[in-house]
Amino acid sequence: MYKVFLVDDEPFILEGLYDLLDWSQFEMEIVGQAEHGQMALEALATKPVDVLITDISMPVMNGLSLIREARKLHPDLKVIILSGFNEFDYLKEGMQLGIENYLLKPINVEELESTLRNTVAKLDSSKSDQLYDDYSIQILKDNTLYRWLTQQIAESELAQRAELLGISFERPFIRIAVLRPEGSTTDIFRQVHQQFSNEDQVTQFRDVDGDIIIVAALANEAVDGQKLFRQLEELADRLRDQGQAVRIGVSRVGMLPDESAICYSEAKKSMEYFMIFPDRYLMDYASLESAGERTGAGFPIQWRDYAKLIIARDHGALAARILSDFGQLQLQSGIRPYELQHAALELIIRFKMELESIKHTDESELYQLFLGRIRECTSFEELVRALQDAAQVTINSLLQDMKNPIVNQVLSYIAVHYAAELSLKTLGAQYHLHPVYLGQLFHKETGETFAEYINRYRIERAKEQLKNTNLKVHEIARNVGYWETGYFYKQFRKYVGISPTDYKGLS
Repeated sequence: MYKVFLVDDEPFILEGLYDLLDWSQFEMEIVGQAEHGQMALEALATKPVDVLITDISMPVMNGLSLIREARKLHPDLKVIILSGFNEFDYLKEGMQLGIENYLLKPINVEELESTLRNTVAKLDSSKSDQLYDDYSIQILKDNTLYRWLTQQIAESELAQRAELLGISFERPFIRIAVLRPEGSTTDIFRQVHQQFSNEDQVTQFRDVDGDIIIVAALANEAVDGQKLFRQLEELADRLRDQGQAVRIGVSRVGMLPDESAICYSEAKKSMEYFMIFPDRYLMDYASLESAGERTGAGFPIQWRDYAKLIIARDHGALAARILSDFGQLQLQSGIRPYELQHAALELIIRFKMELESIKHTDESELYQLFLGRIRECTSFEELVRALQDAAQVTINSLLQDMKNPIVNQVLSYIAVHYAAELSLKTLGAQYHLHPVYLGQLFHKETGETFAEYINRYRIERAKEQLKNTNLKVHEIARNVGYWETGYFYKQFRKYVGISPTDYKGLS
């Protein structure tokens, strides 16, 4: 087992890291923790440690100073930085110190797991600890480009990180492709890199879904757009000849930088159409649009209204809306049967994507039946009935969660065990739900996040004990689940407005 040491001045973060994942799966064990750099350094002087996970902004000694001093004790120490700040200077100095990754809080579990897997691989192979190793650069590139294409990064930070990572998009147009292999992406990622190694305005990264994303800046909309498509065809053919099944979705050509996020969304959306056209391996969003196989921006249904009805679990209104909208489509002058069918297929895909966005699960199997029914429809009535049935299945999937008293069980569990270590991960495992989905259900039912509810509930129990017992503040803190008195004081002030001591004096 590799030994991990945690450093953060927020006890809640330290507790969360213990519960966030199963460390033994990564051949790791947590051997210690500290609240600031000086305390950590004293422990590291006598404790063998392989991996240091540390916050940057801490009292007494900050994370960067700790890393510099810790390297004197353990030259081969692997370091992962946590930060609540998107600070370019922190990132740059951290890279110069030889970090494995720079993770922003709240921590992305998938990115942390990916970082740990690669850190273990490095430890296993005992490679030299070069400061700018390929993996460190790539995972920072993954994070930066994904946040850019999902509009989660400021232009100034993007410019700084792009310069640091050697990313350059200095042409007026952009086209994006999503490549999704059936097996491991490692070798395919390498081949993608080789395919575009001579293209200085093409880069690739992995997004949070594990897809390989190819981003190309183009000088000429038509010529370079077609060139990229031919290169993707060559890549797909070569991979298929090697027995590596892949599917590639390609966006239309957009304008840089304003349409970058739109192109990413289009490329991801085009991947959904492999459900409709399973014999294809390359899906061009632009050709789907021009061929009438996609209704896209001109989709004749007001999807936002449908999404609201799904969230409201109102099947009656949804069924009526389907009949009304498709009735209007049927009456449009010059409408052709295949256009009605394509609109119906589009609606099925949107049902699937909406349900997946709520539940964070793959729902492809649930909708395959309806895609088949729509292709085989011989009348307008059959088409509408298939769509209404798909809407019913979508809502039933959500109603099943509403009827399932999981949140009530969680609330009952908290009422009894609020002083114990509690997390969405452990409760999700207990109730067989993905922690993200459980968190969404919890928020929907209670109107609060899980963390907010736990803290507020514990503070209420603490107020009762402060009023009705002679226990000391630190004893009450532990009684309600806070093992760090300073953190208890901080949360109490947040919810009550005064310190526990002052509150006790009021009784």
